[in-house]
Amino acid sequence: MASGTKVKTYHFLPYKYGSELLLDIGRIETLNNYVLDSTLHQLSFYEILFIEKGTGTFTLDENTTPISPRTIIFTSPGQVRRWDIEEPVSGYTLFFEKDFLHLFFSDELFLYRFQYFHQYLRPTDMQLAELPFEQCLQLLYGIEREFGQLQNDSNHLIRALLYQLLVVLNRYYASVYHVQRDTYVHADFYRFRALLEKKFVHHRNVEAYTKMLNVSPGFLNKICRQFSGLSTQQMIHYKLISAIKKQLYQNKSAKEIAYEFGFSDPSNFNRFFKKLTGITPQQYRKEI
Repeated sequence: MASGTKVKTYHFLPYKYGSELLLDIGRIETLNNYVLDSTLHQLSFYEILFIEKGTGTFTLDENTTPISPRTIIFTSPGQVRRWDIEEPVSGYTLFFEKDFLHLFFSDELFLYRFQYFHQYLRPTDMQLAELPFEQCLQLLYGIEREFGQLQNDSNHLIRALLYQLLVVLNRYYASVYHVQRDTYVHADFYRFRALLEKKFVHHRNVEAYTKMLNVSPGFLNKICRQFSGLSTQQMIHYKLISAIKKQLYQNKSAKEIAYEFGFSDPSNFNRFFKKLTGITPQQYRKEI
C-alpha cells in the first residue's frame, strides 16, 4: 500500500434529474465514476450491485467476493471497497440514500430490518439461480423505465418498486443463508444495531447500550446471539475493529487512532487491537 493512501468518498448527487431524487439506477459498464474504481474508496449511501457478466473480485472491508454472473452484492455507507476486474463487468447498480425510504416509511429502523445491510457475520453477497435473478431484473427494468419518463409522482412508484425489490432480496438472502426472515426479529435488536452505528466510538461497553435501550444485559445478549450469532460485546468490538482498520488503510498513526477512538494511550490501543485480531496494527498495515 502506498504511504499516505487516502480512501476516496463518493457522495450522492440528489439533483441530477432536476428535482431532488434520493435514488438512482445505472448500468455498471456505463457509469465510469466510482462504480468500477480499482482504488480504495467508500460511498456515503447504500448500493446493490447486480452482476450479469464479468469476472474478478470485489473487496468490501475485509471480505473479498468473487465476481461471476448472477452475483448480487450489498454495500452499506462507509464500507471500504475496491474492484479487481479480470473480464469486463456488466449489470445494474441501484443506489440510494436512506432518506429516500425514511421519507416514505415512518419506521426509522427500516433499513436495519434487511439481513444483508450492516451485516456483521454473514456474507454481503449472494448468488442466485436464473429465475430469481430474472425476477430482480424485472423490478430493476420497472425502475429504469420510470427514470426514462419522470413524472410528478414518479418518486412514489420508484419507492414502491424499490421496497418490493428489497423485500424479495431479503427472502432470497434468508433462504440462501438459512437465516430468519425479518418478521421474526426483535425490534430491540434493530434499535441496538442503529445505536451501535452512531455511538460505537464513544460507547464500547454493553452497559451503555442496555441503559439507552432500557433492557437487561442478559436480554440484549440473548437477542444479539439469536439474530447475529455474536454476543453484544462481540458486535461492539466487531464494529470498532472494522472502523479502526479503515483508519489503518489511510496510514494514520497508532497515536492518532488511539486519540480518535478514546483509548488512554497508543500501547493500550495496540493491546486492544492485538487481543481482538491476533496481530498488531503495524502487522495489519503491512498485510493490506
